[in-house]
Amino acid sequence: MRAERFGAHGRAYGPLMTVISSGPTVPSPSGAARPARPFVGELRLDAFASHRRTVIPLGPLTLLTGGSGSGKTTALRGYEALARLAAGDTLEDVFPDPAAWVPESVGADAQGRRGFRLGCTVEGPAGPVRLDLAVQAEPALRIVGERLTDHGETLLSTALRDPRRPSVQAAWHTAGAVPVTRAPFPDDRLGTALLPLRVAGTTDGQLRVLSAAEQVVVALRSAFVCDPQPRLMRAAVPVGEGRLTSCCDNLADVLYRTHSQCAQRHARLVAGVDAGCAGQVTGLTAERLEDGRVQASTGRGQGRSTPIGRLGDGELRYLAHALVLLTGPHVLVVDPAAEVPSAMQALTVLADGLDRSLDLRQTGELLALAASICADGHMRLLGTVGGTAAATARGTAGATVVDLTP
Repeated sequence: MRAERFGAHGRAYGPLMTVISSGPTVPSPSGAARPARPFVGELRLDAFASHRRTVIPLGPLTLLTGGSGSGKTTALRGYEALARLAAGDTLEDVFPDPAAWVPESVGADAQGRRGFRLGCTVEGPAGPVRLDLAVQAEPALRIVGERLTDHGETLLSTALRDPRRPSVQAAWHTAGAVPVTRAPFPDDRLGTALLPLRVAGTTDGQLRVLSAAEQVVVALRSAFVCDPQPRLMRAAVPVGEGRLTSCCDNLADVLYRTHSQCAQRHARLVAGVDAGCAGQVTGLTAERLEDGRVQASTGRGQGRSTPIGRLGDGELRYLAHALVLLTGPHVLVVDPAAEVPSAMQALTVLADGLDRSLDLRQTGELLALAASICADGHMRLLGTVGGTAAATARGTAGATVVDLTP
């Protein structure tokens, strides 16, 4: 079997993954009623930058902590990579410098190959479904092995048969007159994301494969990277479609939209910002300037206001994160599965440095807000924080802290 030969090359791709929890265990819902919204309950990283056989349990609100170089940001990049592959991006787009993700200590095998492994477990209506991916970074970037399993049974497997061809041999469960269907898949895309285009769904086995694949794709691609950049958020901006970007540079445009279209959520946002800003905040407004741009301001009561540009970095980052949590995917630049009702999807926010520039009070308020939002089930958050914020999070109901310190 190709998977066995690939697994034997531990020096090039790292040892076969074993479950070594880097933090507290999050109870799996698979033993109880299956959740209606698919979500990623576990992230696995092997020979990926600083990670070796790392398994990270993910709850509704998960915060990664640890010293410098412990792999907090890398873990988020691994999740983001899987999300982008599930959305149809190519390996080259996701890993423009693939060798940078392979540990320097990992040597090449006899064929000069080096690579890494990514994987996750997705909980949902189909039960716990595992996705494991082996990526060759050198000498050429390609997927050399992929496996989709459900309750220990392999539903899809791919293997590199001929290094001269830009394809892998895929085999998926059919359970019909022909128990397994085989076909070539491109070696630069996630095979699981291609299954709905290849499987007819005419047998019980095919329907099972489709359910598992769609569950993984829906859970992974419903992700939003949130990295507010205060220096880009202060200026007036042109009127656009009102969907927040990852760096939040169009914050004023989004506030202009939310202020006029969703009074209830906007009122919750004002209350949240009031808790995280210095001085009283009684409103958030955005007005059109003569040149057609919009400028946002915070109301201070008694007819006074402060332009957004005058807020501190911590206040702006707090405002941006609160906006993301309180508004959801309909005002974010995110690409969820359009064919699946929003009520059946859970958006995952990826926030590197969630506590960056925040004081202790702001951190506590933001964590409490995140915990209350994530408890509803329609949104999840995976972020990285420093030691002080981690200590606060450990006292926040609903938050899971995973320490990645070796």
